[in-house]
This record gives sequence, C-alpha cells and structure tokens, in this order.
Amino acid sequence: MYLIRKAEWLAPKVRQLVVDAPRVASHHQAGHFVIVRIREGGERIPLTIAASDKEAGTITLVVQVVGATTEILCNLEEGEHVLNVAGPLGKPTEIENFGIAILVGGGVGTAVIHPQAQALKEAGNEVWAVFGGRTKEYVIFEKELSQYCEKVFPCTDDGSYGYNGFVTGKLKELLEENKGKIGAVLTAGPVPMMKAVAEVTRPFEVLTIASLNPIMVDGTGMCGGCRCTVGGETMFACVDGPEFDAHKVDFSELTDRLGSYQDQEKIAWDRLRDGSHECKLEAAEKQCKA
Repeated sequence: MYLIRKAEWLAPKVRQLVVDAPRVASHHQAGHFVIVRIREGGERIPLTIAASDKEAGTITLVVQVVGATTEILCNLEEGEHVLNVAGPLGKPTEIENFGIAILVGGGVGTAVIHPQAQALKEAGNEVWAVFGGRTKEYVIFEKELSQYCEKVFPCTDDGSYGYNGFVTGKLKELLEENKGKIGAVLTAGPVPMMKAVAEVTRPFEVLTIASLNPIMVDGTGMCGGCRCTVGGETMFACVDGPEFDAHKVDFSELTDRLGSYQDQEKIAWDRLRDGSHECKLEAAEKQCKA
C-alpha cells in the first residue's frame, strides 16, 4: 500500500497527488513513469512522474479525469492509499547541453516537462518553457517551471492569461526570433498538440522530442496497445520510449490508435456513474462476513 501524503486540485478535473514511494523516488529520472493500481482487480494506469523527493521518499503525480479509473484516483484524499506503484519505467530523457532548449507542454503535459526542465538546467542549458490551457484556470506548474526556466510563456486559447493563442503560435514566434539559436524542443501533451509542434519545428530543422505517454496502456510492452511507427519502424512507446524524435513519428497512425479502447472506456464510466460497479475486493469481504 502506498500512502497519499498530499492531494489537491490544480485545475478543473486535474489532481496532484504526492505519494510515498521511496524506491521509485530514489531511481527517478526525467521522462520516467509509473504504473498505478488503485485496488485489487483494478485497472493499471501509466502516469508520468512530475517530481520526486529522494529525501522524503515521495513522488508527485498529476492526474486528469478522463475515465472511470482516473476519476476514482482523483477522488482519493490525503491519508488514503493506492495498492500498487510500480516503477520507475521507460527510458529517461536523453539530456544534453543543447544551448537553448524549449519545453512545450499542453494541459497535464506541463507536469511532464517539469522534471525535464530541472535536468536540462542542471546540464547547463538555458531553458525556456511554453505551456498552456484553454483558459487561465487550466494553466498549471508555472511557479514550478519558473524555478528552472529563464523564460516562461503561459498561453491560453481564449487569451485570458499570457499569450493569446495556442502554444504552437508562441513557439513559432520564438523560433523565428531566434533562428539558429534553439538547440532542441521537447514537448508533452495531447497528441494533436505534439503533432502540431513537430510541424512548426520541422522547417527550422530543430531537434524535436515528443513524449508519447498518452498512448500507453499497461506500460510493459505486453499488451501491444502502444505500438507506434517511428522512422518507418514499429516501436512500443512504453519500453522503447516514451520519448521519440517527433519528426519521425507517424502521428496519423498514433491518433487512430488512441481511439482503440473508447467502447470499453464508456462501459467502465457508465458502470461507475450508475453505481453498478463493485470492487472485487469489497465483494469478497462482504462474502466473508456473510
């Protein structure tokens, strides 16, 4: 059992959980993720580690409510537990001194770029961050990113805070104003956003790395749900990544694969909503007491 030390809402339907996981925290590097299972018989979900504290033995997870399991997880409070936290998994971010590195985050992807910002700064880079949400209330991790980034550019789709427009618009401005000076762009967020980032950086011939964590399912490579084509080769996002050269990723195929489990997700959500779902562990306990 893994104790939840802290739980708070960062934005509508976006929850931050600080969880006791000393072994994971001691080995965590930027880009790593964990597999979380809330209870016996429950779904295993991959979550990127947004931060870790080796001394305290904790990891920070940022979770968005997108289905039944994430809703249950986000409703947990400080002092409650999750059953399993396995990791760290995946390959860590390949950190180099790129000179100027721009991090681009969308939604909860902003939490993914946070440990990358720290690692890039420690490697001697000048780090800039472009991140956004639909409105001001969806912009997260600005304060945390400011600790490691020389420049931060919050963006909102409706112009309610920071740059008025998508993160790709601000990124294009920065690339045009600093031609030949940007060494790398790293991006994490919704697949359509990452695809758009890759298209913005392509004509500038800037190395662009995308985190394909949105497509991961079981996190071990056994389910095959995270198959993707990178540079004409079949890869598994969870074990070969989750980070790849964005200019080589087949984003059209990736987008199609994201819809593979929509029917199952709807069934699980409907069961949660109408109260017909019953945890197998709770059912067993009731049977023992009967």
